[in-house]
Amino acid sequence: MTTINQERLISHFIDLIKIDSESKNEKAISEALAEQLGQLGFNVSKLPVPESISNGFNLYAKLDGELEDSIVLSCHMDTVTPGNSIEPIIEDGVIRSKGDTILGGDDKSGIAAIIEAVRTIKENNKAHKTIELAFTVHEEGGLHGSKHFDMSYITADKAIVLDSGGAIGAIVTSAPGQQSLKVTIKGKPAHAGLAPEEGINALTVTSDAVMNMKLARIDHETTANIGIVSGGQATNIVMPELYLAAEARSLNDDKLAAQVQHMVDVFNTTANKYNAQIDIQSTRSYNAYSIADNDPHVIDIMTSFKEMGLSPFTKSTGGGSDANIFNEKGLKTVNLSTGMSKVHTTEEFITVEDMTNITEFLYCYLTNK
Repeated sequence: MTTINQERLISHFIDLIKIDSESKNEKAISEALAEQLGQLGFNVSKLPVPESISNGFNLYAKLDGELEDSIVLSCHMDTVTPGNSIEPIIEDGVIRSKGDTILGGDDKSGIAAIIEAVRTIKENNKAHKTIELAFTVHEEGGLHGSKHFDMSYITADKAIVLDSGGAIGAIVTSAPGQQSLKVTIKGKPAHAGLAPEEGINALTVTSDAVMNMKLARIDHETTANIGIVSGGQATNIVMPELYLAAEARSLNDDKLAAQVQHMVDVFNTTANKYNAQIDIQSTRSYNAYSIADNDPHVIDIMTSFKEMGLSPFTKSTGGGSDANIFNEKGLKTVNLSTGMSKVHTTEEFITVEDMTNITEFLYCYLTNK
């Protein structure tokens, strides 16, 4: 039998997902959470971020504990679109939206679990670890909040991000680095009906490059994708310029570097072939991380899952999260599943059972000596 107040957990989760908080518009959710955490006894700090990042702020909160251990728990406060005016539905133990928006379990399921675990600890007067919270803005689409998080507030040496899907007990101990490419190909305009041979079609250059480029699944650690392509003025003009945005990811830094170099080389070679001009901006979005299965941090997490009767397991992922940034900044961080499914779609859902279990895990972990 769970020690968690399941009804209160789900009610709070519903309240959170009804607060509009699409990326860059987190003021309402950050203000609400700052107030709630203060009422729970946390010492709360509102950490400013550039206005271009969000109209809200990052949140740091600390609750001193009696046990000689401390942990940072982290979630992001923003959602992807369409994430406004969410109307949740609960049927047969499954929580979903009515179908025209996302649900927002990514990542408010983690926030609700943390707050309910702390409420239960305080109600039961249980000794607990020192709890530090790092709630971030604008995680979706660039991990911007964690990149701007003031790490001088953090005192713990390890962290748990609650921002993954899959079975409860999944511990993401490795995640890829990502390199972003912004490419502009400049050809030469000409009248498409009168003198097409006088032009250099930027689309032709791009098509040739893409046909000779390794994309999609490169190997079990590496992927690459071209996700945005835009250009053209009119059907009677040979396309003079085209812009595209691409990325490469890998769990292996050497493989990532090789894939990026391959993409850059193909773009440059093809542009030269057609006498087109090309501008390539290559930037690192975030770095990979990998934590050993026998790391004490991982073992402690596994122990709490096992005490619940669950079977924890480590895994790698193909996506980035705030865990990438915190690891890069020197804070050893793993990412745990809250049970969220089909995130970033209008079919997103999460079960009451999974939310209860991840909350129960937090209660167990935070009170374990």
